[in-house]
Amino acid sequence: MKELDFPFDAEYVLRKKKSLKRGLLEREGIKYLDKKIAILGGSTTENIKLMLELFLLNNSIKPEFYESEYNRYWEDAVFGSPELDEFKPDLIYIHTTTRNIKAKPDVTMSSAEIDQILESEYKRFETMWEKIEERYGCIVIQNNFELPYYRLLGNSDVSNIHGFSNFLARLNMKFSEYSEAHEKFHINDIHYISAEYGIKKWSDPADWYRYKYNPCVAATPDLAYNLARIVKAIYGKNRKAIACDLDNTLWGGVVGDDGPENIKIGREDAVSELYEEFQGYIRAHRDLGILLTIASKNDEENALAGLARPDGVLKKDDFLVIKANWENKNTNIANTAAEINIGADSFVFIDDNPMERNIVESTIDGIAVPDLGDPETYIRIMDGAGYFEVTGISADDLKRNEMYKANISRATAAASFTDYTEYLKSLEMKAEILPFSPMYMARITELTNKSNQFNLTTRRCTQAETEAFAADPAYITLYGKLIDKFGDNGVVSVVFGHVNEDVSTEGCKVFDIDLWLMSCRVLKRDMECAMMDELVRLAKEKGIDKIRGFYYPTAKNKMVKEFYADRGYTKVSEDEEGNTVWELETAGYENRNSVIEVN
Repeated sequence: MKELDFPFDAEYVLRKKKSLKRGLLEREGIKYLDKKIAILGGSTTENIKLMLELFLLNNSIKPEFYESEYNRYWEDAVFGSPELDEFKPDLIYIHTTTRNIKAKPDVTMSSAEIDQILESEYKRFETMWEKIEERYGCIVIQNNFELPYYRLLGNSDVSNIHGFSNFLARLNMKFSEYSEAHEKFHINDIHYISAEYGIKKWSDPADWYRYKYNPCVAATPDLAYNLARIVKAIYGKNRKAIACDLDNTLWGGVVGDDGPENIKIGREDAVSELYEEFQGYIRAHRDLGILLTIASKNDEENALAGLARPDGVLKKDDFLVIKANWENKNTNIANTAAEINIGADSFVFIDDNPMERNIVESTIDGIAVPDLGDPETYIRIMDGAGYFEVTGISADDLKRNEMYKANISRATAAASFTDYTEYLKSLEMKAEILPFSPMYMARITELTNKSNQFNLTTRRCTQAETEAFAADPAYITLYGKLIDKFGDNGVVSVVFGHVNEDVSTEGCKVFDIDLWLMSCRVLKRDMECAMMDELVRLAKEKGIDKIRGFYYPTAKNKMVKEFYADRGYTKVSEDEEGNTVWELETAGYENRNSVIEVN
């Protein structure tokens, strides 16, 4: 459920918790994992329980809860209770905070005295954990401690042995050491979550003294989400693989248009550094055993050239599978999943383009598709979502990529996309296809000089030339502007050509297409069909009987080699260099676009 995916609106989740729960339980085809979870709280935990239930249901885990009485966490853990014994928990969550520290250091104490109360406080918790293991043998999740909401010693509070911040840091370290030594014990890191949220708001004294809430009510969704990350990881609900887009995702710019030497990556400027850090973040996941793959609309040659940049962090060998082609990305992800023999719903798909994200999310059930935002938020969004929450690092984790590489050759299943036309219709696309306009002349000129991949003749034009073509009655000029329910894509396609007087004979008037290009960001959306329909319509108005198209191959435009063949043209010639000429009779032409409304 998108409302519960990170980054969620905490206020909305709190307000709509009942309807969200109904919606989760009414989902069809969900096979839930039933788990009994006991919450032993040192503060009021009702809202934590309600929020945790939502986030676990969203991860296909259906919890049944036991909730201790207020501040009876230690007694229930150490001595048990008939109700808790009968409940037989699969997991016990101990929700304690700084408010539950029994003894605090003060400036009158010696170092030895402070060490003594630190050890005593730690032993109080360790006793709980050992009694739980002895009595229930279940998984334990224990909060560490947030920073205090005031610092008696100011900045020295963290460095002076008498400071409470110093005391808590040492206590948190002892908790971490216990966790490292005990496989079934996990830390819920509220020290980090509270700092991220804002400690002054997190530890709101008004909520504590009135209702014994810690954290404040508004922070409970953040706490519960973080806790749910651990629970779903424990029960095998983590993601396994990342499918990465390339252009404007792993680097800035479009490698096919800009060239690998001009994409943004490295230390040249602020934007390049952003992408370098993100690549490093993704690369670190490979070391954790996460499978890295590529699903990019690109020529493979261009994709590999981008990955070969010496100042890039990610290299070709970091990826288990590279799908850089012009297939739909959902198809590529499904094929990759089949090749490495995991479910497509095990993937996290990262792409800067909301249209591509929506296509993948709406066609692959269960896949995670974060809304990355701007490049400077990529890491925050990915990290906050907790797709790959670590509850332990094993030797198998570290060699997982090599294991999957060995299995790729044994993958034989394939997946296909069957409802793409219906999906295109659902996008409510609207195109403005009109003769060159002064308003867009600069953009049209820019496209003629920048677009390399979907560009049949790669003719370059100055603005003066494009303005001259627009003014010449022998020319047909068209620009295409595409809008959909996600927003305005701007001018994305340019076509122009002229009546060829040399080959026109009585009864046969021929029109030559001088240039046809389209931005790669709108590929596979039938914009080329809409442009073709309008071109033929205008050609008929001018009495043109035949349209001639030309394809001049370059290192970057291989993707459109068969473009005219796919549009119903007949190839009439081809030379030794691969230059081809195509013809289409305008009589009897039937429109090919059925998904875009054209004004």
